This record gives sequence, C-alpha cells and structure tokens, in this order.
Amino acid sequence: MDNVDRVLAQWHAERPDVDPAPMGVVGRIQRASRLLEKGLATYFATHDLQLWEFDILATLRRAGRMTAGRLVTASMVTSGAITNRVDRLVTRGLVTREVDPDNRRSVLIDLTAEGRTLVDKILAGHIDNENRLLAPLDLEDRDRLANLLRTLLTGLGDVPD
Repeated sequence: MDNVDRVLAQWHAERPDVDPAPMGVVGRIQRASRLLEKGLATYFATHDLQLWEFDILATLRRAGRMTAGRLVTASMVTSGAITNRVDRLVTRGLVTREVDPDNRRSVLIDLTAEGRTLVDKILAGHIDNENRLLAPLDLEDRDRLANLLRTLLTGLGDVPD
C-alpha cells in the first residue's frame, strides 16, 4: 500500500460509480516526481546548487553552447525564466552570455571553465544519488519503467524537435 492507494480507496467509498484508476497512475507519477526532485535537490544543495541550476549546467555540458531559445526548449521553462536563471548563473561565474556573431538577434549561452569543472566534479555523485533513489527497482524494472514512461511522454507530445 502507498498513499495513492488510500486516496483511491476513499474515492471508491465516496463515489463507487466512478473508476478512479487514472488518478492512481497520474497521482503516482506526480508523487514520484516530487519525491525524486526532493532527493535530487538534497544532493545538489551539498554542492551549493539548486536543481534548476544543475539542469542548465548539465544541458550546456552535454550539448555545448546554445542559443537562449534552444535552452528554453531543452529546459521546458519560459523565456523569462531562462533569462532570470541565466542571469543568476552569469553572476555566479558559471555561464557566459554573448551575442551570436552570426545572428545579432540571438544570444549564445555557454559554460565557463568553472561551470564545466563543477558539472564534471559532481556528475558521478549525481548518478550515484539517482541509483540510490531508484534502489527499490531492480534493473529489469527500471528498464520496463523507462520504456513505459517513454511511451507515455511521446504520446503526450514530448518528442525531439
């Protein structure tokens, strides 16, 4: 039993005419997301980072310098949020912002040497932390869950551009 089972049982008792099964799936995904984010945030806090900061730094580390627009797409936040976040990372000396010499209307975001060093320093520990968070699942269950979530995400429209 988990907390979602309790909620579903309450719905069954109060509204036996309604099948709340979809609430079970969506509720578990939402709860798992919150618990995973909490576990990730705890790890990143030990490196004086917030989860969103690592997301941007890691995106730049794996994909290289990119326009602010591409970073918006990669991070799934608004352009206003990216501007604010990049400003904060520039202030911390972890990223740079420069006008694209090939298109003066675009801004290029890149890691500084300090930003690159930070990502490289904490990446292995991040992966270890994710393994710890996923410890209740064996490797076969992880693969099965990853495939199911991929099917759901692509069905919801989360596909590469």
